[in-house]
Amino acid sequence: MGTYINRGNIEFCNIVRHEYVDKTSLIPLINATIDTESRYSCVTRCRRFGKSMAAKMLCAYYDKSCSSRELFRGLKAEQDPSFETYLNQYSVIYLDVTSFTARPELRKNLVRAMQDEIIYEMKEAFPDVRYKENSDLMDVLSSIYHGTGERFFFIIDEWDAICREFPERQKLKGDPDTVAPTILDEYVMLLRRLFKTQDSDRVFAGAYLTGILPIKKYNTESALNNFREYSMVRPGRLATSLGFTREEVEMLCEKHGMDIRNMERWYDGYRIGEASHIFNPYSVMRAIEDRRFRSFWTTTGAYDSVITYIQMNFEGLKDDIIRMLAGERVYVDTTEFLNDMHIVRSKNDVLTVLIHLGYLAYDEDAQECYMPNKEVADEMNNAIKATSWEPLVKTIQNSKALLESTIAGNEQAVERAIDVAHDEHTSILSYNDENSLACVLTVAYIWARNEYIIHREYATGKGYADLVMIPRRNVAKPAIVIELKFNHTADTAIDQIKRKEYPAKIAEYTGDLLLVGINYDRETKQHACKIERTVKN
Repeated sequence: MGTYINRGNIEFCNIVRHEYVDKTSLIPLINATIDTESRYSCVTRCRRFGKSMAAKMLCAYYDKSCSSRELFRGLKAEQDPSFETYLNQYSVIYLDVTSFTARPELRKNLVRAMQDEIIYEMKEAFPDVRYKENSDLMDVLSSIYHGTGERFFFIIDEWDAICREFPERQKLKGDPDTVAPTILDEYVMLLRRLFKTQDSDRVFAGAYLTGILPIKKYNTESALNNFREYSMVRPGRLATSLGFTREEVEMLCEKHGMDIRNMERWYDGYRIGEASHIFNPYSVMRAIEDRRFRSFWTTTGAYDSVITYIQMNFEGLKDDIIRMLAGERVYVDTTEFLNDMHIVRSKNDVLTVLIHLGYLAYDEDAQECYMPNKEVADEMNNAIKATSWEPLVKTIQNSKALLESTIAGNEQAVERAIDVAHDEHTSILSYNDENSLACVLTVAYIWARNEYIIHREYATGKGYADLVMIPRRNVAKPAIVIELKFNHTADTAIDQIKRKEYPAKIAEYTGDLLLVGINYDRETKQHACKIERTVKN
């Protein structure tokens, strides 16, 4: 058992000994690529989404130095016809790139040191092979293949760590117009040498890369265009292979007596390909372990980078962040991004980076991004507070005051607050009908999402209420029904709420109920508010 070659199955053994959610259905999907044109896979997800666990699982499955038959007994992969075909059939090379980026003494020669350490171990494992002098890693692997017929499965965990941590480009001395090759350039050249040379397909039965970012593009072309990429944006057939599905979380909640609705509120919301409910697995397991719901995933990495991105002065970025915090979705073109966190040239690039980092979710069909859950929204709010975006910070503060004024029945304060929201956000939305008024009100009540579930156009049986806010469990506040009018009166709005019996529809949720009528007068450009409170006997 080595550090890089044939590490065995002990790490996956340790994983399945504890609370293991069976994700071995990934194995048949990778088996289907062995010795095909699709043999090279790059699977990228945000932090703590199970990437390394999947890599260790594949190590245990393919590694010929150990016997893993019993380890997979009863798991999903065992049921697939390909399971026995590839079980423990290859010499597996496993490389965790972060084990090198964490060593500052290697900074200048990191890529060479990476090759040297693997080469040293390969020569020990295959001592009878004749090697060329000054061989690089691919030379050594080719020599082993031609000398013994041995073939490899290569797993690289956190493949993009170098891309994220060593972005610097240095000018050559005496030639200010020429850029010296960087560590990143050397690393990409190594990967091309391994997986895009004449011997590659003979040496490797397959390769599996994990990371946060898809493979770097140069201009519009991927540096390794023979890899099949499965990302947060385009996950393909691997959509449910990482992260927890709703069915898996329901099973865990039932087993441990946890509330599935709170799990959804805190950790659900990622739509990855056709999988519409993907939960953050790290946070789900920590919530079960701690028997409480709070932010776990966001504490595993600093949000400094998020602050940097959302402060970028791209037109419309601030307005889009406001919309998403209010529960809206915004269009994003993810095709422009060069898969480099340090080359961000537009609002679309910023939104795409945040999708890959897990701070936004992405609907591939609609090409829209949005805030996935409370855990992420709370972190985004924290990031905003630490920025120089004073108007946005003020918007959130005003929203909290607006909710307090609404609950207190302070009609004049509500009118003033909505006037302010109107003036601030007419740049985001046209403001000429009840629907645009509803959009501005949704933004104005951003803070309410901490304590309420907010519905737009809520079906009541006799019509649709413009905005309905239902208190979350364990929140001792009244439900709120808001009806909006344009060039009428606030009293007219209240009368419609009563006439169409909107309160009856939500009586099951709460005893106390606020009826709120809001009208906008286009001539005076003023809002009028009427609030009535009803109490269930």
